[in-house]
Amino acid sequence: MSAAALRGAVDLSSLRNRPAAPAADAPAPDGRATPLIVDVTDATFGQVLELSRSVPVVVDLWAEWCGPCKQLSPILEKVVTELAGRVVLAKVDVDANPQLSQGFRAQSIPMVVALIAGQPVPMFTGAVPEEQVREVFAQLLEVAAQNGVTGTIPVDGAEEPAEPVEKPLPPLHQAAFDAIEAGDYAAAISAYEKALAENPRDEDARAGLGQVRLLHRTQDLDLNAARAAAAAAPTDVDAQFAVADLDVAGGHVADAFERLLDLFSAVDADAKGRVRERLVELFGLVGDADPRVVTARKRLAALLF
Repeated sequence: MSAAALRGAVDLSSLRNRPAAPAADAPAPDGRATPLIVDVTDATFGQVLELSRSVPVVVDLWAEWCGPCKQLSPILEKVVTELAGRVVLAKVDVDANPQLSQGFRAQSIPMVVALIAGQPVPMFTGAVPEEQVREVFAQLLEVAAQNGVTGTIPVDGAEEPAEPVEKPLPPLHQAAFDAIEAGDYAAAISAYEKALAENPRDEDARAGLGQVRLLHRTQDLDLNAARAAAAAAPTDVDAQFAVADLDVAGGHVADAFERLLDLFSAVDADAKGRVRERLVELFGLVGDADPRVVTARKRLAALLF
């Protein structure tokens, strides 16, 4: 996950500058206490984007008819409540808000996406167990902190939290962060690679390297053009890589893995090595404990042996 722009993966441009209509359950823009769990519409989404500049916002795309949504929503609400203002949950009824559904490319629900500093960060799709939800939220807070989004929403009845003492980043990590902020992904990649060369066990650098590599590869891609190119050349490794990267960036992780595994089956031995390397890189980016990674690893092993 990264808060840098995932261009082509999620298109919120049509809603970003929309004037927000007043709503009782929408986040307050004037500094007043904001509910931790809010219902958001096409009209009020601009306020959520603005709020995400100070505190991470988790967007739950759901529908009344969706059974898995009803399983997941109470878990999300429980975890957000326990975090006591460090995260806001924005609930979007996709049937009532078609523009948001289209903007997030909600091909299936429940779909959960975070917003950090106005940028979308893919989390997961489908009903997942509470333990996994907690793990993903922990990762989200780490990414938010790396991108300077560390605010807290006041909670009624709670004591004002003490001002956190921010631990300085290691020099190479700070260099990577500064490069990401400047949009210089190549420099960020170089900094993380140097950090790993100095300490191969630096898991934060490894995770950051995977994230920024994905951003570097997708920053100038157009989703529709990439899909058209991939459809026209089913065994073109680079064309299939482009769509897989965009799918991962947009939260469609299973689709990306399936595409690359199908490609692995269809190409020659030299290309198989490239496809396997990209799969392993994306496995590390998504997380070894993710059930989609577990399933894809099993299929890859079967194809290898």
